[in-house]
Order: sequence, then C-alpha cells, then structure tokens
Amino acid sequence: MNSWKKIFTNTRVIITLIFILFALFAINPHFSDGVAIRTVAKDSLAAEAQPAFQSAPANARPTQREVIYSINGKEINNVEEYYSFLDSLEPDKLLLINTNKGVYELTTRAKCVNETEVCSGIEDLGIGVYDVASNNIRQGLDLEGGTRVILEPEEEIDADETNLIVDNIKQRLNVYGLSDLVVKGISDFDGKQYILVEIPGANQEEVRDLLANQGKFESKVGNTTVFKGGNDILDVCRRAECSGIDPRRGCGQIEDGTWVCGFRFSIVLSNEAAQAQADATRDLEVISTGAAGEGYLSQNISLFLDDELFDELRISEGLKGNALTEISITGSGAGLSEQAAALDALDNMRKLQTVLITGSLPVKLNIAQADTISPVLGEEFIRNTLLVGFLSLAGVVAIVLIRYRKPIITIPIIVTMCSEIIILLGFAALVGWRLDLAAIAGILIAVGTGVDDQIVIVDETLDKKNSSENLTWLARLKRAFFIIMTAYFTTVVAMLPLMWSGAGLLKGFALTTIVGVSIGVFITRPAFAAMMEILVEKNTEE
Repeated sequence: MNSWKKIFTNTRVIITLIFILFALFAINPHFSDGVAIRTVAKDSLAAEAQPAFQSAPANARPTQREVIYSINGKEINNVEEYYSFLDSLEPDKLLLINTNKGVYELTTRAKCVNETEVCSGIEDLGIGVYDVASNNIRQGLDLEGGTRVILEPEEEIDADETNLIVDNIKQRLNVYGLSDLVVKGISDFDGKQYILVEIPGANQEEVRDLLANQGKFESKVGNTTVFKGGNDILDVCRRAECSGIDPRRGCGQIEDGTWVCGFRFSIVLSNEAAQAQADATRDLEVISTGAAGEGYLSQNISLFLDDELFDELRISEGLKGNALTEISITGSGAGLSEQAAALDALDNMRKLQTVLITGSLPVKLNIAQADTISPVLGEEFIRNTLLVGFLSLAGVVAIVLIRYRKPIITIPIIVTMCSEIIILLGFAALVGWRLDLAAIAGILIAVGTGVDDQIVIVDETLDKKNSSENLTWLARLKRAFFIIMTAYFTTVVAMLPLMWSGAGLLKGFALTTIVGVSIGVFITRPAFAAMMEILVEKNTEE
C-alpha cells in the first residue's frame, strides 16, 4: 500500500494525471439522442423560420452543435427517424422544432418545379443533419464520409495568393450555409501550391458544382449595377492607416445595452466603375442621419455574391453624382461588450474586404483530384479501425506478459499506453485536428514506439545480473533515456519530410506521430520510469 501512495504522490505521475484530466475535459465524452444541425441552406424554409435557423460557426466543436430533439412532439433520435418523419409531412403544416437552443416555428410548402406543373410532396426544409457527436474529436472524411477536392492553379502562385484564394472559397461556401468544411493551402515537395477543400456529407457532383458556380460579385444601387468584383475594383485597403475601427463613429451602446462599433476602409474603383456609380446616384435624395448629422443618400449600395444579397451599405452624400475613384466603405459589428463589438466589427470588415478582393479569383483553378467517401463506408472504417487498434493493443499486452510474467510490470505498461492515447486524443480535440486513417496510423506508431521505450526502461531497471558494470538503477535509467531520446529525434526527423509529401495529405500522419512521441517522451514515460523506480525498490526490499 505504501508503494501505491508513493506512486500517486510522485510529481511526474501527478503531472501525467493532470494532463489526462485536461484531455478528458477537451474530449468531453457524452451520449445524447437527437440529430445535430450541420448546415442551413440560404433562402430555405429553415432560414425563414421564427426565429431563423443559423448554421454553426466553422470552428464550433462537435458537442456544441445545435441538436434537434423533437418535431411536433415526435422524438427524433437519429438521422433515419428525422428523414422518415419529414417524408410523412404534407404541405401547409405548422412545425414546432424543439432544439437545445429553443423552439422554432415554420410552415411546410408544396414542392413545385414551376407554376405550370403539378406540385407533389413538400419543399426541403434546408437543414442538413447528422447523428449527434459523442465527443469533441473531429473525424476526417475517411471516417465521416464526404468529398475531398484538390484544386490546382493554372498559373504559379505565391503564399499570399494562396491565402487570398482560401479566404475566397471559405467566404463563398459559407454564404451558401456550408460552415462545417476544411479549406486550406497545401504544397508538394517542389513547392507547388494547391488548394484542399473537404466538405463532409457532400457528394462529388455537389462539390464540383459549388466550386464551379462561384465567382460573380456585383454591387447595385437600386436595379443598376455600379461595379463588379475583379477588374472594377483596383485596390482594397487593408493597411492600418486606411482601414479599421472608424474613429468618427467609434463604439457605443444602444438602447438594449448592446455595444456597436463602426468600421471603415477605402477602395479604389476603375474610372468606368466610378462613372457608373456617379450616374446611378445623380438623382438620389440626400437624407441626414446620426447625431453628427452625416448626410447619406436615399438608397443603399447592395452587395450581391452569385445573385445572393450579401450586405447593404449606406452611400455618403459626397458621392452623389461624382465620379470618385476612391470611396470609403463603412459597416459595423455588435457584441455584449465593447471589446466583443470591436472584434465583431473587424471580423465583418475582413469578410467584406475578402469579398471585394476576391470577386474573381486571381487565377483559374482546375480540379486535380476528387475523392468521395460514403458515410456507410466511413462507419465501416471506424469499426475496422477500432478492431485493429484493440487487436494491436491486445497483442502488445500478450507479448509483454510472456516476456516478463509479472502483472506488476505489465499493468504500468498498459496504463501508460492508454494514457498516451487519451492525452493525444485530448490534444487533437483541443486544437481541432480531424482524425483520419493516416492520423490513426500515427497514433498506433506513437503508442508502438512508447512500448519500445517502456521495455528499454524496464530492462535497464531490472538488469541486476551484470555485476561488471555495477550500475545503480538511476544510472541504468539515464542510459535508458539516452536510448529513448536518440530514438525520439530519429522519429521526428523521419516524419518531417512527410509534412509536405503527397501534396500535404500525409501531414496529419506526420503531426500525429510527432505529437504522440513527444507526449510519451516528455510526459508519460518519465511517469512510467517513476513507477518502475518505486516498484523496483519495493521488490528489492522484499
């Protein structure tokens, strides 16, 4: 009993336990019925509900998604029950949808192709759902199902242009209610840039259409188009001296206590676009609004992305009938505090700047590769992965038992293996890694190298037969950690090239392996060594 007290009061063991608790908190394992909302389509019934459904933010954790519990009192436990219930509905039926965030009201509509054809069935609600996540570990497309597309620029692009295209695609796909997606720049060994797009739950045709049909940005005054994205906008200022929180408007509270902050930035129009704006505003009236008496025109500039209204901005009276090439764009953001409102305003400003800059892509993109994984196949991958992982761990346990024939040694090895897996999964949940098959292979490698290191530690601490060296257990432990650190750095160096191999598709495998072996070397294996030290001392005394 005294040895166990020494183990649980050892500093290295306590540090490991703290990391395990933080990992479990990040993973947040729980079980819940219902279906989680993945996407909300624009201009759909869900978007017109009272109140309107909202797509989850792209960085929302899986357990933070809005969950539908029941519709008209009918419990919804899974995706099959959700769609089965919708299939039984008729047009003009009031739906009360109960979620973890409130109750929504909407009325179904008949599904009609056009006015001349007979309507049949009901219009889709516009809500994309999936089974409620049982933890915060994000699954890659290999496990969840969906489509992965690699876009190849026709021309060579640099890092800034890559970031510009990534922002463009994210903004455009988010406008269409697709928030649960991955868009990032990747490169191969030669430094060639690609764009990776991953959309869970979508098929290849849908993704191709989404990527191919994006690209038209225009602004209108009334029904008159005054400028379009691309050639009409020569420059969008993102420097501190001409963009940021508007010093003239600043931040303030409104009647309900909400803080509102204004932003402003300047853009440069082509001469043709400036003249079109002058013609469109020449006959508009000037109205005065605001405490300072600022003058604005009677109509706003409406911003459209692929014919979808994105935002509306007021027009300063100084632009009335004037062909000015440099104009100021203003907007605002809101929050519960002044800081939150300022951050929201800056975020809205950056989104708007992105839309103005990326009204047309700087280069044409071709689809270099497109892969689709069905959700059914993803579930099969999960089952097979869990089975292989269990068999691997069982095999390791059996070999260790045969090798040492002492449960007092085998149990700490098993506990250490499980600790490394929990901490690694907790880290993945915390930073938002998506675990795919490659990442799971990295976990198995990290655990495998950990067992090797633990066997080295065990052999060194138990080796008392070599009397010629006459080494203490501490000296043997130092020698064991020299071997462990050498193997660690060798593994890290071997993984680094894989970060860029296969156009970056092996990055998850490399990162998982590096983080896994680092967790083992610096957290769990020192704790294992401490346990072995205490256990060896106990055996020596006995």
